[in-house]
Amino acid sequence: MNSDSESLQHQCLDWLLTDNVKSNEQSVECEENDGVQNLLNEATASKSSEPKLGGTPQTFQLGEIPTVQDRFQAVLKRRLQIQVQDHPPLFPWETQLIDYPDFVDEPSMTLVPSWGWMVQQAKLNLPRPLPEKVFRQLLEQCQALVTSSMPLGAKLVQAVENFFPNESQTLNDIAGLVLRSTYRSVNTLETMPNIQSDYSDLQPRQQMALSLLAAKQLLENLTLPLSVTSPVVERQWLTSVGTLNIRVEYQSLGKITKLLVQAELPVKGTLTLRASGTLAMATSSTSGYLSVELSCEQLNPTYTLEVEFPEIDEQSLLFVISPMI
Repeated sequence: MNSDSESLQHQCLDWLLTDNVKSNEQSVECEENDGVQNLLNEATASKSSEPKLGGTPQTFQLGEIPTVQDRFQAVLKRRLQIQVQDHPPLFPWETQLIDYPDFVDEPSMTLVPSWGWMVQQAKLNLPRPLPEKVFRQLLEQCQALVTSSMPLGAKLVQAVENFFPNESQTLNDIAGLVLRSTYRSVNTLETMPNIQSDYSDLQPRQQMALSLLAAKQLLENLTLPLSVTSPVVERQWLTSVGTLNIRVEYQSLGKITKLLVQAELPVKGTLTLRASGTLAMATSSTSGYLSVELSCEQLNPTYTLEVEFPEIDEQSLLFVISPMI
């Protein structure tokens, strides 16, 4: 009976994910000629209230003066352009013309790429990738919720509810299907429905299901559970410079328990292991192996592991370790 129920839920999620988707400008150059020069002289003479000695006063017909003024302004503009071209203005600090290079050949500052952790989406088992902006916001939300003691279903809804305001009931319904789905790892990739449309072209319920699936897998990737039967857990996280490999081991030495974290870093970085009131930190100046550990009489309910790679991201990546021993 349970097998039939899970099959039906699986079919419902498949159906949900694969639902139907559906002033030409012209320039005129003014050139000087005898006629223009004469007009200039005439226009200049006309502006004087006193006629030249020995000269004949100029007379113009009605309508000719605006034409002379236009020609005069064109000639003046042309003269100014030639003057500026022959004698370009200087900056206050310049004493002569200087040719500046197009760029300065100096070592450029190394900029820190944003969110080098986002490459991990390639490891998720999704029928369609999420847009970069959506995935980034989703990862931020999952980082904020990973240490919460809320049930996983509530975390999923909170992780995506900002994308779908006022849709709490629908999100809760679809989250129930996602929690009971068998899409757990890349090993089950062949069971995923095939979605050809882009995320923006999907129906709202399809976007909800896809976002909830991504949130579920992100939270699982960020959680490292330990138990007596499984005292060792390993994780891989893809970054823009390579793969981060993490191995967490619980060790019992008489009355003392130890939590040991070993990591293979693709680039220099820092590991910080925290429990209530205590922490252990280790830093590597190169890529390679790095370890950190905490010892106590009994394990804490939860630990956090913070991974920092300053070269690829300003934000650290936060894992939660949950011993169930």
